[in-house]
Amino acid sequence: MPVWELSSTARVVPPARPRKLAKVPFVELADGRLQGVVSSGSDAGRVYVSSIATGTYAFACSTNNNRPCGGARGTFCNHIRALVGEAVLQYGAERVARYLKADTGEASDTGPDAHQLVALMTATRPQQGDTSAAAPVFSRFLRHLAYLELEPTTAPLPEMQWFPPTRTAA
Repeated sequence: MPVWELSSTARVVPPARPRKLAKVPFVELADGRLQGVVSSGSDAGRVYVSSIATGTYAFACSTNNNRPCGGARGTFCNHIRALVGEAVLQYGAERVARYLKADTGEASDTGPDAHQLVALMTATRPQQGDTSAAAPVFSRFLRHLAYLELEPTTAPLPEMQWFPPTRTAA
C-alpha cells in the first residue's frame, strides 16, 4: 500500500474492476441517486449529466448546459445505460442494486449485472424526473477534474482540511 493510503483516516475503497474513463468519466452514488457525467457519442465537446433516483428509478438526462437528451423519451437512453454499466464496474452490481433499492432476488449465482439491473428498472416503467440535479453534479465533476491539474505533493490541500487530523498537537 502507498504511504498516503496507510496514513489516511478515510477508508479507501478500491473499484470493483478497473474501468476506462473515456465514455463515463464521473459516476457517483450520492444524494439518493446514481448520477454521473457521460460523454456524447457524436460531439466531443458535449457531455450529458444522467441520473436514476433511488427506489422510484425516475431518470433524468440532459446536456451540461441543460438541454434535454433526445434519447430519453419515456425510457432509459443510452447515456443512462452506460452510466449503470460503469457504476457496476466502479462499485459492483450488488452495491449499486442495494443503493437503488432494486430487488434483484436471486438473479444468478454471480449476482446481477448491469443489463439485468437496467431490465429490472425499466420493467417498472419509471417516470422521467427533473434535471435540477444536473448543475451540482456537473460542478462536482469539474471540481474533481481540477485535482488532476495539481502537481503531486504530500502537503495538505486547504479544501481537504475537513478530514480529521491523524495526530494530536501537544
